Formats: sequence, structure tokens, C-alpha cells
Amino acid sequence: MKHFDKNNPVRIVAIGAGNRTNKYLEYFVQNPTKVRLVGVVDINTIRINNVAKRFGLAPEQCFTDYNDFFASGIEADAVMICTNENVHFDPCIKAINAGYHVLLEKPIAPTLQECQDIGKAAKEKGVIVAVCHVMRYHPYFMKIRELATSGELGKIVSISHTSAVGLDRTTHGFVRGLWNNDQRTNPMLLSKCCHDIDLLLWIAQSTCRRVASFGSLRWFKAENAPAGSAMRCIHCNPDVQKQCPFSAINLYKERHEWIANFDVKDGETIDDVIDRELAEGPYGRCVFHCDNNVVDHQIVALEMDNDITINFTMDCFRIDDNRDTRICLTEGEIIGNEKTIIINRFRDHSRSVIDFSHTQDMPFHAGSDLNIVANFVDAIAGNQTEMATSIDLSVESHRLCFEAERSRKEHRIIEL
Repeated sequence: MKHFDKNNPVRIVAIGAGNRTNKYLEYFVQNPTKVRLVGVVDINTIRINNVAKRFGLAPEQCFTDYNDFFASGIEADAVMICTNENVHFDPCIKAINAGYHVLLEKPIAPTLQECQDIGKAAKEKGVIVAVCHVMRYHPYFMKIRELATSGELGKIVSISHTSAVGLDRTTHGFVRGLWNNDQRTNPMLLSKCCHDIDLLLWIAQSTCRRVASFGSLRWFKAENAPAGSAMRCIHCNPDVQKQCPFSAINLYKERHEWIANFDVKDGETIDDVIDRELAEGPYGRCVFHCDNNVVDHQIVALEMDNDITINFTMDCFRIDDNRDTRICLTEGEIIGNEKTIIINRFRDHSRSVIDFSHTQDMPFHAGSDLNIVANFVDAIAGNQTEMATSIDLSVESHRLCFEAERSRKEHRIIEL
């Protein structure tokens, strides 16, 4: 483990310089006396240059290959890994073996064995590996958990939780985009919903006894393509394209949404990049003619060792993009939709409402992106004893995702 000098800021190297990294780096900007970026790694030189310019990094602090960073001898206390999820395991293991603490974007790795290997290596080396389960740091979800576990409403009996992925996020990320095929990355349950499974275990405060799951790729496949559609939206019959709820032209060119990961070169505009994507990039493809195979709807049923039952639903076909939670307890119920939390008490039929609507427009997931970095930095600096998201807890929630996917594919209940 690296020796940390408490008189200086925590020194971190970012491996991966995309959207998630830049969210977390805002904490560095706001807290220069606590943490300092001392290096960046990415295969995309545009992203490297943007980060280097923002933080004043010299050329010798910038790398296109993480192996070159590990061989460089740069003095650092930790690394932050936000690469594509199929490129998590190797740099994470190398960082652990080199004695670095690791802040690791979810999911941990593409296989359960790799997740467990990371957990084991971290324990043997005595380093912190924290997975970015930001819901544990979000004020709304922290309040939900506090209410459910306080004993004020008795004991938890059951939990129903829905993650509404939303059509735009689905077509961008899970049909056309980086997470559309589990042969390259992970199944939907890992890529999108390991946050939710982690949250549910955090609330239930128990391990799982058995799991069952059902779901499929119902709609986004060639047999459902409308007459007159084409391989690309720009070649589609105009009448069909104008009526299509999944149109890339509408999403990117007309609404200018979900374009944050489109890299703009010097001399270009974002509209130039959008036009190029529509003409030749993956994001211009018809949703019915992509190479996607991940599910577009799924349910998971969990029976916990403390007899709590949990029902989790992942819905892509929703206009909104939020999470709904209902927790049934022996003396009341908690109902939340990310805007409000309603508490109903059985004895006196009283109702109270906690308003969280103000968090909807707060940046950085209502500050939770920054809170997890703060927690990580404080843990390295010795200002607290542990992370809220230890690697052991994260491995357990990932294990449930892998087992649920096995249940779905094998059409059976998995006994744990």
C-alpha cells in the first residue's frame, strides 16, 4: 500500500477520461487542497487533451496506454478507473498489485470470478477498492434507507422497486451504444441495474437465499422493423422516420440530447459530429437493425435470509427516467418516486410527505457523484474508517446480478 503524506492532497491518476470521469473530476476542481489529479490515461487523445488542459497536466503525465502509466514511476496514491466496463479488470488488478487505492466505476468486471479476484486482491494488499454506487450517497436514497431501517415503522416485510430506464437512454446506450451486447460488455442487469440491486441489499440488510429472473429482448430486433425503414435513420422513409419514437435524427439532431459523449475535434462543431454519427457512426443506426442482444425488459425476485421478499423491475419502455420504490413494513409503508417520499402509518392512518423535488435539477446526481469522491479521498487520508461501498458488499450485489441472469437464461430458480 502506498504511504500517504497527510500534509499534501491525495494524488490520483484517472484511467479513462469520458463522461463519468469528468463528473467526478469536479470534486478535484472544488477541493484542490484535498485532492490533486497527477495523470490521465485514455485511448482517445481528444479526451486526454481536454483533461490535461483543464488540470494543467504536462505531456509526461498523459498516457494512451495504462501500462505506460504503471511503468512511468509517477507518484500517486490512487487511481480512478472509468474505462469501458470490459476494460476494468486488468488495470484494477495492476493498480492493486502496485499498492494503489482504487475508485472503480460500476460494474466491477464482466465475470463473477473477476469481481471476486479483485475483492480478494484488495484484501490481501490492504488497499481500498470502492465501487461507484452513487445511490448510497444520494440524499433521497439515503433518506429512504434511513426511514426503512430506523425501526420507526416496524420491520421490513417486502420491497418493490422499479428502474425506469427510459426510451432515450435505452436506444442511446443499450440498443445503439456501448452497452448493447453482453458479449462485449455485460448484461443489462449488470451494466444498468447493479446500482439498484446494491441499493436493495443495503436497505434489506441481509444476504439473499434464492433468486429468480425473467426477461427478454422483446422489441428492438429486425423482425419488428416497420415497412419503409432502413439500416440508418437518414435513409428511412421520411414518413416512417417522422413517426418513429426511436429516431436518431430526432434525438440527436433535432433535440440535441444524449450528445455529451460525442467528441468534437478542433475546427468542428457538435452539429458536424452529429451529422457524421448519423451518416456512418453507431448512433445513426436504426434501432431494429443494430447488433444488440441485451434485454429490454426484466424482472428479478429475491428471497432474503431475513425473510424479506424483493421484487425488482427494469422497464425500458417508459417516457421518464427514474426509480419508484415501495417498502412495506409491519407498521407502515414508504412510497417514493425520487421527487417525494410518502410515509403512511397504519395505527393512526397518518401520512407525511418529504419533498425531494429540489434534487431533480441539482447537478452531479444531486451531489452524489461528488460525495463518493469525497468519501474515497477521506478514507485514503484516514479521516474515516471505511467506505460506504466496500468492495465486499459490491461483490455480493454483483453476484446476485450474475445469478439472476443465470436464472433468466436457464429458466429456473437459483438457490444460493
